Amino acid sequence: MENHTYNAHVLLLEGLNVTHQSSYPAFIILLVIYIFTMVANISLAVVICMERSLHQPMYILLCNMSFNDALSITTFIPRALSDIFKASAERYITYVECAIQAFCGHMFATTGHTILMIMAFDRYMAICNPLRYATIMNNKMLVKLCVFAWGVAFLFVAVLIGLSVRLSRCRSNVFNPFCDNASLFKLSCESVFINDIYGLFFTALLFIASILSFIIVFLHRYPQWSNHRKVASIIFPLVAPCLNPIIYGLQSKEIYRVLKNMFQSKIMSLRL
Repeated sequence: MENHTYNAHVLLLEGLNVTHQSSYPAFIILLVIYIFTMVANISLAVVICMERSLHQPMYILLCNMSFNDALSITTFIPRALSDIFKASAERYITYVECAIQAFCGHMFATTGHTILMIMAFDRYMAICNPLRYATIMNNKMLVKLCVFAWGVAFLFVAVLIGLSVRLSRCRSNVFNPFCDNASLFKLSCESVFINDIYGLFFTALLFIASILSFIIVFLHRYPQWSNHRKVASIIFPLVAPCLNPIIYGLQSKEIYRVLKNMFQSKIMSLRL
């Protein structure tokens, strides 16, 4: 009875499938990427919050993206780092932890897309309707758009994960570097037709502009491509949070000017 309860609530997570010789380089690379991503995103968010000249719709949305990216990469990298030196047979995770990780991973990935949509809308209004831009993109509208970005992601992902956790489980192995929705419903022996339909609808609705996000979903349907899927599932969540502060932050002349002034004033104060 105790063994049945244990197996029902504890899963075996595959984690990063690296050799013992590669575990140290992989750990260092992931740690460096994680630290860089966290420092870059948090620093950008702090600069935007502290500098009054950056309290504009575009930069507030960028602050949301930086905060979301920091949360997104924290969803799975610390867990991957803690498991990388463990034997593959000892990488246990509770079902609740797995479901939470899957929810957070999909939630922050979806929020990243909705924020990008709103940023595109903001730039469209600024370019195509500059005379009415300040009137339309006021503080009230900005709050509504931010709530929409996070709220829509929460709602859609809650349904997505809810459809998977309702299923009974007959397996306890997660063949993936981390838990996601497909990992959850693959633990069941029941029909997952509804999960497939909703998952594809959800992906087509929110990720139509991102071909890369289709790739992982479809690779889950083809077991013979499982190694490609595992590589993709690690690379894609790492790339966006790492590059977003550089692409959207440092290319902004206003943010570059603020950072330059901050460093110059810091150097002057040290010289004094």
